[in-house]
Amino acid sequence: MLQRRTYFIREQVGIFKLKDTYDILAPETQELIGQATEATPQWAVYLRLLLHKRHLPMSVVVRETPEAAPVLRIERGWSFMRSKVSVVDAQDVTIGYFKSKLFSFSGGFYVYNTEGVQVAEIKGSWKSWDFKFISDTGQEIGVVTKKWAGFGQELFTTADNYLISINDMGAAQPASSILLLAAGLAIDTVFNEQQ
Repeated sequence: MLQRRTYFIREQVGIFKLKDTYDILAPETQELIGQATEATPQWAVYLRLLLHKRHLPMSVVVRETPEAAPVLRIERGWSFMRSKVSVVDAQDVTIGYFKSKLFSFSGGFYVYNTEGVQVAEIKGSWKSWDFKFISDTGQEIGVVTKKWAGFGQELFTTADNYLISINDMGAAQPASSILLLAAGLAIDTVFNEQQ
């Protein structure tokens, strides 16, 4: 799953759900290739009744099947002015992190490797739901774009569907595909909560 360049993300619709689940599909075939599930501690979920979700710790776990071991985790601790979100691989090793922009009218965040070097910037618009992954040299290395599931589903639910596409730049790629997949998922699962 992690070697792909394109992913279609479909939020599972549920009434009164406290934790979000996203299906990860192959865009060409609509075959289920993974699942991202919010794995936030229960105490933090209940605290959402008192505090805004954007300030509370959260975790999203990505698996190839619901029963499989995690291949990727996206974790945010307590957040006040700027969020810092860690990306952890299957061996529990941090492979990078994201940091929200302090002031941004259009949305987005920065992507860093484990050495703290900025390798990409996520630029975009929350209104049009189009985001670009821009390398530190200004080159586009991927996009996230909203895909509507149909007028009825989008009108009556908060379900989000979108496509993550990562350009193949070979050895010149400043960020791994895993880090960019996590960034694409974080746009909706972590940073969209701050808007």
